[in-house]
Amino acid sequence: MPELPEVETVVRGLRAAGLPGARIAAVEVRCPRIVGGAPGALRQTVVGRRVVAVGRRGKYIVVDLDDGARVLIHLRMTGKLRFGDAATPLGPHDHVGFTLADGRRLIYNDTRRFGRILPCIGAADPLAALGPEPLESAFTPACLARRLAGRRRRIKPLLLDQTIIAGLGNIYVDEALWAARIHPETPADCLGPMDLRRLHRAIRHVLSVAVANQGTTLGRGQTNFYSVAGRRGRNADRLKVFRRDGQPCPRCGATLARAVVAQRGTHFCPACQRIDDP
Repeated sequence: MPELPEVETVVRGLRAAGLPGARIAAVEVRCPRIVGGAPGALRQTVVGRRVVAVGRRGKYIVVDLDDGARVLIHLRMTGKLRFGDAATPLGPHDHVGFTLADGRRLIYNDTRRFGRILPCIGAADPLAALGPEPLESAFTPACLARRLAGRRRRIKPLLLDQTIIAGLGNIYVDEALWAARIHPETPADCLGPMDLRRLHRAIRHVLSVAVANQGTTLGRGQTNFYSVAGRRGRNADRLKVFRRDGQPCPRCGATLARAVVAQRGTHFCPACQRIDDP
């Protein structure tokens, strides 16, 4: 958390707020860890530069600058971005502030300080190892089959692996596996062509719905996801299994279960996601 839909919501919020076209006048770093321990490198990269585009790759926000350099932002567990007045001091969990030439400040807030903001200069692409984007047209059932071919690992940790498919996390993997009727511990090489078609369709559907609902915000408090404008995501009511253990399955009525798979809390229906299903 945040996953692809939440990061996409943030990217769209940054675009709508006019970050592309803005010039960065200064940077204040209050937690060097967030910037990889190198505040000077970040300042040298961005100060005086104009933002030409804001995009997304997997769970990364990609900020392109006018000299060809990029800044990669990974929100990790609790990272958030918002705009404020440059004259207003940063708050207790505001760790990086980008002062813009128009008098605004883009603020990075992170209660747990797990996120990263890293400059990227030169031809090397640190995102090259990421898997395909699941909402792009190139991500077909055949593409998914190729990514999983010959792999014996359980399907849930494979889908969480960003080198297999970019952008999926715990929420949407659980949701997609439920929609596809696949048990999260099923070995990938046991999935047949029909399973893979259902899984492909389910991945694209749950992500598309979540993007349309501007992400998922769970519960209350500072550690939850909020958009650039400070709004909660509306997708929580569309979740079928995630954090709904003990409740009836929306499809078959059986009691939803929770288990730990690859050290991640995992939610599924033991009746209609049977591991021995053909």
